[in-house]
Amino acid sequence: METKARIMVVEDDATVLAVVSDYLRGQGYRVAEHRDGTAARRALSITLPDVLILDRMLPGVSGDVLCREVRQSAPRTSIIMLTALDTVEDRIDGLESGADDYISKPFALRELQLRIDAVMRRSRRTHVSTGPFALGPFRVHPAHRRIWLRENEMTLTNREYELFLFLLQNPDRVLTRDDILREVWGWNFGETTTVTVHVRRLREKIEPEPRFPRYLLTEWGQGYRFTVDDAS
Repeated sequence: METKARIMVVEDDATVLAVVSDYLRGQGYRVAEHRDGTAARRALSITLPDVLILDRMLPGVSGDVLCREVRQSAPRTSIIMLTALDTVEDRIDGLESGADDYISKPFALRELQLRIDAVMRRSRRTHVSTGPFALGPFRVHPAHRRIWLRENEMTLTNREYELFLFLLQNPDRVLTRDDILREVWGWNFGETTTVTVHVRRLREKIEPEPRFPRYLLTEWGQGYRFTVDDAS
């Protein structure tokens, strides 16, 4: 029998925390819960969850700060922001902090579960049909979820890895944001700002000068194209 994911829920609203935690336990997940950022930070220093569900507005240490800290120390932990802040700017801020996904309050518990399942499925997925391969300065070992830029292994979050692998497997093909949402996030519809932010984060890791990309190009009005042919 498959062991369900370990989930940490950090939420200062006691009712929301109880409802979410009880629901997830009822679905078989192992759940730890905290009501403030300071307690969550202590717990995260001891044990890392598979998925961190994180309110942005927390007492003690803010959700944004926690998100950035976890991103630096544990890039493979999936992070879902759970918050009442719902403007485009708020979503961008949360994603820029390192979140993999963003859910606005009020929300359906079933939607939250589906988002958790999606990030876990993507993080566990192996591409058995594709062996190790190289493209330009990048070397990829899909079965081990590892990518190198020249001689240096890259540190990528689960979502950044999935996005980059998808791009590497589709060189010189123009991919719309909807294509990327469907293939990388597993969504048939969604907020394309999510793709824009993750592309920006990925460029910061693969491009010599992110403002003037050589590999991950924007095709205006269409989407993105990954190439090594245009790079000198």
